[in-house]
Amino acid sequence: MGETNNAVELRDVVKRFGEVTAVERSNLSVPEGSFVTFLGPSGCGKTTTLRMIAGLEAPSDGDILVRERRVNDIPIHRRNLGLVFQSYALFPHKTVFDNVAFGLKYRRVSGDDIRRRVREALALVKLPQTEDRFPSQLSGGQQQRIALARAIVFEPDVLLLDEPLSALDANLREEMRIELKRIQRELGISTVFVTHDQSEALALSDKVVVMSDGRIEQEGTPEDVYNEPRTAFVADFLGNSNILAGRIAGDAGGYVRVRLDDGPEILAHARDGRARPEGEKVRLVIRAEKLLLADRHDAGEGETVLDARVATVDYQGQAARYLLDAGPLSLQAINPIDRHPFREGTPVQLRIRGEDCVLLDGAAD
Repeated sequence: MGETNNAVELRDVVKRFGEVTAVERSNLSVPEGSFVTFLGPSGCGKTTTLRMIAGLEAPSDGDILVRERRVNDIPIHRRNLGLVFQSYALFPHKTVFDNVAFGLKYRRVSGDDIRRRVREALALVKLPQTEDRFPSQLSGGQQQRIALARAIVFEPDVLLLDEPLSALDANLREEMRIELKRIQRELGISTVFVTHDQSEALALSDKVVVMSDGRIEQEGTPEDVYNEPRTAFVADFLGNSNILAGRIAGDAGGYVRVRLDDGPEILAHARDGRARPEGEKVRLVIRAEKLLLADRHDAGEGETVLDARVATVDYQGQAARYLLDAGPLSLQAINPIDRHPFREGTPVQLRIRGEDCVLLDGAAD
């Protein structure tokens, strides 16, 4: 490895399909040994980006590097990449052993070494006694583990995962998510993961890359991307957010006062330290779980308290999602439940802490 210590780099990468630009000019690095997730809705360019890294699509412009080697013109079978797809792509007529060993047989690995490495891979995915079974004899979760074993058995430079958990039911998906993170950490393998599921992205990743319309909207640690969204798209796609339009109404001792277009003033923490002129258009992002409901609140320093009424209750077991009418404002809040949720029609007070409010520029993304 060279000075950059990146497993994958995209340098001004563009992908066009005729007149349609599927991936805008993208620059991105995947640090060696890290778990990086491309997150976004269908059609945002995340799978196309992964397919370009894999060699299944050629970039229209720019360079793709794997361990500092430009791979634009290198075919897929010479890139030393492990791939796992949503469909598993196992050979139904081959045993588990032959499925896992498939890639090794084309790399001139000796028979004894193949047997050793297949058994090690099956042990790693916790399916050591399945060598002689066929895919049809395995559950969906077991098939996914076999696909993963096949992808890692030849010690690839990078593991590429294209929505590998989306075909599983909710409980099995959560179980596989834990296993996938364990295996990645145990091997220390550089991994690129594609998903539209925000919970998977937040739980698994060292870096999350949020994409929309072929563009990288934001990248960073899960905590940074979730707590400090830079665009309204990121705030809206990742989690449940209230995005409110308003104007700067003045300073308030380390906070700024934001006069909402449809409501009262709310205090917001000026994170970037940038002086904003009075009257500047802004958007205020408040995560739903940061709106705190109670029968009564007393406003502390840097806090705003609003009167509201519960319009709708979405009971979720340990928490409830409330739709609230606060004068002209319609807000959503997610709060843990202490015995019973608030009932529809109940008057409540909302406490909004200034440090929980993220300011965005007022112009549309």
